[in-house]
Amino acid sequence: MEYIFSDKVSELKASAIREILKYTSDPQVISFAAGNPAPESFPVGTITEISKEIFEENPILALQYSITEGYTPLRDAIKARLEKKGIFNPETDELIITSGAQQANELTAKVLCNEGDTIVCEQPSFIGSLNAFKSYNVNLVGVTLEDDGFNIDELEQTLKNNNTKIIYVIPNFQNPTGFTTSLEKRKQILELAQKYNAVVLEDNPYGYLRVEGEDVISIKQIEKEQGKSGNVMYSGTFSKILAPGIRVGYACGNKEIINKMVVCKQVSDVHTNIWAQVLTCKFLEKVNFDQHIQDLKAIYRKKRDFMIENMQKYFSSAISYNIPEGGLFIWCSLPDGYDSMEFCNRAIKEKKVALVPGCSFLVDDSVKTGSFRLNFSTPTDEQIEKGCKLIGELSKEMFGE
Repeated sequence: MEYIFSDKVSELKASAIREILKYTSDPQVISFAAGNPAPESFPVGTITEISKEIFEENPILALQYSITEGYTPLRDAIKARLEKKGIFNPETDELIITSGAQQANELTAKVLCNEGDTIVCEQPSFIGSLNAFKSYNVNLVGVTLEDDGFNIDELEQTLKNNNTKIIYVIPNFQNPTGFTTSLEKRKQILELAQKYNAVVLEDNPYGYLRVEGEDVISIKQIEKEQGKSGNVMYSGTFSKILAPGIRVGYACGNKEIINKMVVCKQVSDVHTNIWAQVLTCKFLEKVNFDQHIQDLKAIYRKKRDFMIENMQKYFSSAISYNIPEGGLFIWCSLPDGYDSMEFCNRAIKEKKVALVPGCSFLVDDSVKTGSFRLNFSTPTDEQIEKGCKLIGELSKEMFGE
């Protein structure tokens, strides 16, 4: 039978990341291609104890249907934390629990965009969100990402020329670049959103993972301090600070938008896994959360520093890279004129090291780029050292010392 797929999915295809990850089933391959948190960061013992408590004391709560908005004690706990940080405004905002921040971002596009409407994103940006947006047949436009955020002049010109509904931004330790948007540019992004009647979708999965430098206040907080609400949707997740497999995220924003998201979620998955929601709530109640975050930061600071140390030791000086102040990724650039897809293909086939070419994070992934992404959170120290040495060998073969 010949299938004719819907317009929403006919142009979607597996990302280059997925194709590269196929090679990682080979135990000899060292993967710097994943985006997973460090396995040693998972509080396995605490999760085991809490799960046992849930199923001994109130198993039906964890096994029965629940409400779409999310487990009320968990929602209240997150609201309180966000309000304390100046993000949640109880007078105008509401919050929904989602299946990871991925669903929060997808639902935002679903409730705000018609076919042909424009979503503006950083170029490069997170492939999971880009594919979610593309599935709604929107006009997805990438705006150049500088090391302190959007190119603001290019952003405004894009907003002038398009019916933009959403400006999608990952302001802290962005995936894939590790860049952080400056305070000045956060203010400018919000100002432009207000001027052109667009919604900023502020995706913040890595915000807790700052290992050096000072926190920069969120765009949502800037809006709240203005006494306004409605131009910023904020999405967060427990994937990077508890465990990604539990799939607990959330969206916070104006009540009208959240109410529509609730209806859309009802027809999508009814509600986020309730056992995972209760687990997350009890985790917040039982642990010293601030200490937990400090423990995570120590893990990621050590892993980041160890990878940078080995990159400096082994890589050709022709490869440039940033040193992120947090998150999970390091963004590398080849000399002008070189294609990172070729470099990454040679790395996996000749050296058995998996990298992700920069084209994977572009609106049009057929465009050649000289950049690639490294992940330092998932591999072991031994793998980091060996992998950097192998990449270094390839880089010196291609570009010299």
